[in-house]
Amino acid sequence: MEQMYVCMVLFLFLLAAFDLWVGVSNDAVNFLNSAIGSRAATFRTLVLIASVGVLMGCVLSNGMMDIARHGIFTPQYFSFHDVMLIFLAVMVTDVVLLDLFNTFGMPTSTTVSMVFELLGASFAFVMVKMAGGTMALGVGDYLNTSKALEVIMGIFLSVPIAFIVGSLVQYVTRLIFSFNLRCGWSGKFGLFGGVALTAIVYFMLFKGLKQLSIMNGDVKAFLHENTLMLLGCVLVVSTVLMQVLHALRVNVLRVVVLCGTFALATAFAGNDLVNFIGVPLAGWSSYCDFSANAGGLADEAFMMHSLQESARTPFGFLLAAGVMMVLALATSKKARRVVQTEVGLARKNEGDEMFGSSRVARSLVRWGNSVGRFVTNHTPESVQRYVDSRFRIPENYDDQGAAYDLLRASVNLVVASLLIALGTSLKLPLSTTFVTFMVAMGTSLSDRAWSRESAVFRITGVLTVIGGWFITAGVAFSACFFVGMAMQFGGIVAVVVLVIAAIWSIVHSQLRFARREKSEERDGDLLFRQMTTCNDRTAIPQMLSRHMDVSTAERLRTYSTLLSDMTDGLLNENLSPLRHTLRTLERSKRDLKNLRRRETICLRRMTPDVGVRLTTHFHLLHNALRQLHYGLLRMAEPAAEHVDNHFTPIDELHAERLASMRSRLCALIEQAAANLHAGRTSDNATVAENCREMQHELARMEHDVTRDIQATDLNLTAVTLLLHLVQEMQQLCVQLRLLLRASCHYHELMPTVAANPCHDEV
Repeated sequence: MEQMYVCMVLFLFLLAAFDLWVGVSNDAVNFLNSAIGSRAATFRTLVLIASVGVLMGCVLSNGMMDIARHGIFTPQYFSFHDVMLIFLAVMVTDVVLLDLFNTFGMPTSTTVSMVFELLGASFAFVMVKMAGGTMALGVGDYLNTSKALEVIMGIFLSVPIAFIVGSLVQYVTRLIFSFNLRCGWSGKFGLFGGVALTAIVYFMLFKGLKQLSIMNGDVKAFLHENTLMLLGCVLVVSTVLMQVLHALRVNVLRVVVLCGTFALATAFAGNDLVNFIGVPLAGWSSYCDFSANAGGLADEAFMMHSLQESARTPFGFLLAAGVMMVLALATSKKARRVVQTEVGLARKNEGDEMFGSSRVARSLVRWGNSVGRFVTNHTPESVQRYVDSRFRIPENYDDQGAAYDLLRASVNLVVASLLIALGTSLKLPLSTTFVTFMVAMGTSLSDRAWSRESAVFRITGVLTVIGGWFITAGVAFSACFFVGMAMQFGGIVAVVVLVIAAIWSIVHSQLRFARREKSEERDGDLLFRQMTTCNDRTAIPQMLSRHMDVSTAERLRTYSTLLSDMTDGLLNENLSPLRHTLRTLERSKRDLKNLRRRETICLRRMTPDVGVRLTTHFHLLHNALRQLHYGLLRMAEPAAEHVDNHFTPIDELHAERLASMRSRLCALIEQAAANLHAGRTSDNATVAENCREMQHELARMEHDVTRDIQATDLNLTAVTLLLHLVQEMQQLCVQLRLLLRASCHYHELMPTVAANPCHDEV
């Protein structure tokens, strides 16, 4: 029996390693997004700074993992057997849940997930105890439900407060500095830098370093009694220092961003470490207590009174956790995807919008426009002109490919640090994830980063992330409840199966994510990212040409597959592929719109003369793609209705002829896609000629079907559908020829563009 619990402890630490990896991958957004979005330094430098902060926060942490020991459940009412299964259920659920959020690039709260997983697993065992009548206690005696309510309250507090404060501070800051940072009083940089560093120091003292081992009672008392004096001294010294650095032509805003990144990384490691290793350490402590003090008692009879006491984590565990977190931060590609989600929602320019439109977002945008018009109508024109001048981006503005400037990044870090520190001092349960994300969204809104073209997508993204936070709580509780129940009734077999399943899920997710990343690079997403960050505008035409070829080829392959599945579903009277085709076409409509939008952004980044020469054929190609999409939709809808209503199928002779035509058309589409993907656009002249010939054959088939309609032995509904499909296939041939012609003309202009590059006059 003891060997079984040794294996459980080993499983806990193995899962802790996975949890550290996936947890840091998600929480990296808290302290890296502003620095990465503003390009304050190279990614390697930022990772190095954050890694030092993370390692420092871990090593100096005093390891007070009380929330995992007795923060959620009352341990003296649970046996050693119970708590070990509770801890295993929590870790199994946590690694899978966090990895799922990382895969979709959605930031979530590791604190929320751990709290509700502990609550869910504990509740499962409480239900078993109460059902068995083993103890005459209520649910409130077993569980500390007030902690869960604090977390929920923290969500409601963090979201509106952080968003509103971030919006107001950024608006005022932009009015003071504008986008032309060089104009105006030079002393504002020293003052702003001094205030920013003072806020960061305040954050470090009252949040980041509060739980570190160096903060004993005497030090805390001294800081509490002399807070204002210390902050005043820091303000004076940092203001003078920042002004001197500005005089030496050092970018003060970059210094603020890097310091803020280090502060948030240290606070994250010092405070959120419990979310990753608190549960395994509590399990290890429980095993040590049981081994030393059981005195022959059975595992189900030994109650865990020892977990009521606070425990200090050995230095070795802290160091190992810090090293694992640093490795995850430096190498995890999923961490970069989570960061990209927030940076994409906050970027000042239109980009590759990750989210679609929603009814709620459209309503909010409509309401916002109405409020904006009301404010504009009641604001003097002189004030409007002044405000617009402060938010106008100058013509010589060089962002170097950054999502937003260093000023907004500084505001993000300073406001987030102040709010977290203030909430901590007032004992308000504010979440680091919630505050940093909502501050970034608030500053982007007030900085006019959400244009009318992108606002609805950005708001949808924000609502999706916020909804994910609430879903985290519900899913964590429910999933851990059922995992705990399975372990309770399934015994050791269920424990082994669930642990292996969790590890397999993580490994499989990593492999699948790696394959998808490689597929995205192959399909042109890497080229798109290069185009949006490329400073050489004369190189963009060739890059866009390649991106168009690859993306168009992939789209054509999808259309060929859908056409084949659709006709097979119709002829075999199988509704499933027809419904799948309709769902795919619905998703493809949004993807096609995003594809055109993102490539148009790259087209606008070219030099003006080049963009004008290429734009006609670029839009003709995309118009043809859109018409191919609508043609397939016009075929799929009546075909699905025909099969769904169990109408008479198309007669065998016409079905064979339709299938033959379909196969030939799919072969032409596949050949065109292969030529585009391989860069053999000149070979598509033959494909276009074959499309013309097939168009004539389809016209002859249309004539034959029209003649056969006169026959009385054919079902009118079936033959009418057949005629419709043949006519739509003719249009597919026409649109495929137009697409190939536009692609050919676009490539014919490329040598001229390369030979006569236009220099950027901006």
